[in-house]
Amino acid sequence: MADFYTTLGVARGASDADIKLAYRKLAMTYHPDRNNGSKDAEERFKSITEAYDVLRDPSKRALYDRYGEAGLRGGAAGFHHVDLSEALNIFMRDLGGLGGFGDLFGGGGGRGSGPRAGADIKMAMPMTLAEVASGAEKTVTVRLLEPCDRCEGRGAEPGSSPVTCTTCNGSGEVRRAQRSFFGQVVSVAPCPTCSGEGTAISSPCRKCRGEGRIRGEKEILVRIPAGVATGQYMTMRGVGNVGPRGGPRGDILVVFEVEEDDRFERDGEDLYTEVLVTYAQLALGANIDAPMVTGSVTVQVPAGTQSGQVFNIRGRGLPRINSSSSGDLHVRLQLWTPENLSEEEQVLIKRLGEVQNVPPARAKGLWSKIRESLGA
Repeated sequence: MADFYTTLGVARGASDADIKLAYRKLAMTYHPDRNNGSKDAEERFKSITEAYDVLRDPSKRALYDRYGEAGLRGGAAGFHHVDLSEALNIFMRDLGGLGGFGDLFGGGGGRGSGPRAGADIKMAMPMTLAEVASGAEKTVTVRLLEPCDRCEGRGAEPGSSPVTCTTCNGSGEVRRAQRSFFGQVVSVAPCPTCSGEGTAISSPCRKCRGEGRIRGEKEILVRIPAGVATGQYMTMRGVGNVGPRGGPRGDILVVFEVEEDDRFERDGEDLYTEVLVTYAQLALGANIDAPMVTGSVTVQVPAGTQSGQVFNIRGRGLPRINSSSSGDLHVRLQLWTPENLSEEEQVLIKRLGEVQNVPPARAKGLWSKIRESLGA
């Protein structure tokens, strides 16, 4: 499993500008059009583009820094290995403005033509901690742009058909050549007449006004993996808005919002909780019940346990994304002092105070030892 930072040759603390610059240099070197279709160059181009696509996105980068590639694969970020088509699209999306890559490399004509994809949708997904612990399947209703039923998504009035764009002759692109000190530079841009689709509509559909799509509602089944956290998201590819005039669907980004549980503090997959215990339970030892997200677990408290002691119970926290393991449950015992005592309790506690030894002096802590070593 390659390290994305190593793949791009940058440090883990590299800035966005450094990452983009490193990707630009490597992409120009290993672009398939510059290497006569070499399979080795193609694989290298895909791997550096995949690394760049993760590190350029702040959310994906934060997830990768914390969990590595396994965290991305858990569904929260919708990670998958890119194919050549996706790698080329990412390259042209972020670096296409440098001008005429298809001509500079001797190929790539027509890659930008064709129907446009639909816009992505971002959707908030509220979750409880119990759903995070087990994973969940939720059916939600979303408002989407769906294919027009009158023109079947073509955008043209029934009985008519789209025609080839006369501006770009169906290529979806217009090219402009300019002379400079270094020679002729060719720039490629989407056709302004057909918006890069290569076709034009002379008789637009009356229902969708030539868009080929109308607003509607659709039920979407969302399968959520266990272990997600607030702010993480998963990408549902190809289920969002349909593109204009037969364009492919966009994506739905599901952003998780986990409701806080008053019983716990969460740190990644680990959970922290506090349990109140009596003096007798600490002094004599006892079995106490500590809460888990669902159910409880028995903690064996040995005699002579001090208030504030933390017991770590392995594997009783939250599941790790894309893993069979789980985090830990940390149980802190806190001495409970009753506010009101019965007469019998007062007598017993007074008697205990008379016979009990004076507490020993507290052992010097770490900071006290440091202060002594410094002569403070």
